[in-house]
Amino acid sequence: MYFVYSLKSCNHKYVYVGITENIERRLYQHNHGQNKSTKPYSPFFLLYYEKLPDRKAAREREIYLKSTSGKRFLYELLDNPRAGLPPEGRFEPPLGR
Repeated sequence: MYFVYSLKSCNHKYVYVGITENIERRLYQHNHGQNKSTKPYSPFFLLYYEKLPDRKAAREREIYLKSTSGKRFLYELLDNPRAGLPPEGRFEPPLGR
């Protein structure tokens, strides 16, 4: 089982998209400076995720979410976090951030 996920920086207008087998571990790594590309933008909150059956499917979805259309979809979630998402993909941004 793989996940495609999106993180939103709490302090910057920056959205990161990636794939993993363990979302909790990856979020920890991103928030503790263990990822070179996201270190300057931490801390993060989990904006969105999807479960996918294999790495290939997760990679295909990751490519879409990194596209202009995919980024538009993710930024719309920031305006309306419950817009058309299945329950397992819904995350509310933390209050006060």
